[in-house]
Amino acid sequence: MRNLLSRLGLRFEDPTDERAFVARFTLDDLPRTRAAMLLGAFIYCAFAVWDWILDPAHWIDTLFLRLAVAVVVLLPATVALSWPAARRWAEAIYLGYCVVPGCVLSLIYLRLGPGFDHAAAGMIIVILFVSTLLPLRLPSLAAFCGLTWLCFAVCESFAEHERAGMRFVNNFEIGMAYALSLYAVGAREVRARRQFQTEEALRREKERSEAALSELREAQAHLVQAEKLAALGQLVAGVAHEINTPIGLALTISTTAEGDLKQLRRAVESGQLRRSDLTQGLSRLSEGMRLLFSNLTRAADLVHSFKQVAVDQANEERRTFELSGWLEDLMSTLGPLVRRKGHAVRIRCEDGIVLDSHPGALAQVISNLALNAIVHGYPDGRAGVLDLTVSRSGDDHLCIIVTDDGIGIAPENLAKVFDPFFTTRRDKGSTGLGLHIVFNLVASRLQGHIALSSQTGAGARFVITLPLSLSQERLGGAAPQIAVAGRSAASVQVGTDAALGF
Repeated sequence: MRNLLSRLGLRFEDPTDERAFVARFTLDDLPRTRAAMLLGAFIYCAFAVWDWILDPAHWIDTLFLRLAVAVVVLLPATVALSWPAARRWAEAIYLGYCVVPGCVLSLIYLRLGPGFDHAAAGMIIVILFVSTLLPLRLPSLAAFCGLTWLCFAVCESFAEHERAGMRFVNNFEIGMAYALSLYAVGAREVRARRQFQTEEALRREKERSEAALSELREAQAHLVQAEKLAALGQLVAGVAHEINTPIGLALTISTTAEGDLKQLRRAVESGQLRRSDLTQGLSRLSEGMRLLFSNLTRAADLVHSFKQVAVDQANEERRTFELSGWLEDLMSTLGPLVRRKGHAVRIRCEDGIVLDSHPGALAQVISNLALNAIVHGYPDGRAGVLDLTVSRSGDDHLCIIVTDDGIGIAPENLAKVFDPFFTTRRDKGSTGLGLHIVFNLVASRLQGHIALSSQTGAGARFVITLPLSLSQERLGGAAPQIAVAGRSAASVQVGTDAALGF
């Protein structure tokens, strides 16, 4: 039987899906179903008027039967569905609600004189109610049809018809009504099962997609964090290399000064100190202290600049800062790495530009562009020039132009440079997140947009437009804005080959 129902689409092979469907089907729109059950109880009792018209002598008996069924079965069954514990038996409750009044109706017609001459109409109304207003499945409806038709046939065998052939007419009409109701309920159940399968498949696919997306985001977050640490590591290496020179000189000067002091001390202790020796010693010590102070000051400035940049990149807070001095501090941390590769950095910034933004995000944008240019813009190892130009754009925006004179970007790659994980140097360890991070920070965190123009062999040019003061933080982030300029030589300046991605 189960195999037959499965082949007809009226049962699921998976017991879990079957239980879930039955619970959903029988309890779907429960308030409407309970309202229909109350309406059914009222109509069942209201047909006592029909009994009175057919047989005024016995209608009191049939009224009692109708009221008894309503009070003992119909109303309690309706109330029972209000209890959560009883809802697991909802289909059995529906079946009892239908079978009892359907069978008692045959007894009512048997009690009425000419009742069975008009019985088919009453039974058809019951069948219509059961098949349209109650969420019965096909097996339950088949049980209802079998029990009520059996009771009807038994009761009718004791009845006398005024016209010959009424027994056949009644059973034919009721049989056709049963057949139509079984088909309608079966078709409704098949559609409901297909819809349930579709929704379950969509739900499972959504869960799988969300799990995969979560894993992808987690992996991307790890990669982005790794890129940040890698960029910071390059800065640390560059700053360490740059600080090594003044610290080394300071150490040498302090050692030399210590030797001069020992020599003066010996001369003083021996009483053979000459004026010329004292003058020469003091002069050497004075020059040594000057050089020592100069080199330590240089090292302290480098440490201060690096500390400010590192704090800005680690701190996501918004603050107001003067852009020219901030850029000097930022580029001083990048300078060692740039100069070590033989490149030069030129900064041109209008004075007096005050920016109310996220300095950490902006520092990461400029650092990524500059470092990426060094890595990808000059693969042949030649020296180049990085230009950073900052100017006002209107009353409330500024324009940052980052250019280089590297090898540029191939035309077929221009539209893909900001895509995550796009890189032409994956064999060199690049992950393709450098410009993706830049683009996301500019478009969302800094509320600006970035445009790119490039030509193979002539470098590339990034133009970043930012508001001088951020608007209220946008919930959910705005759609990223990307503009890729044309490829004409007139529009192509120089730009970091960061477009090729880390």
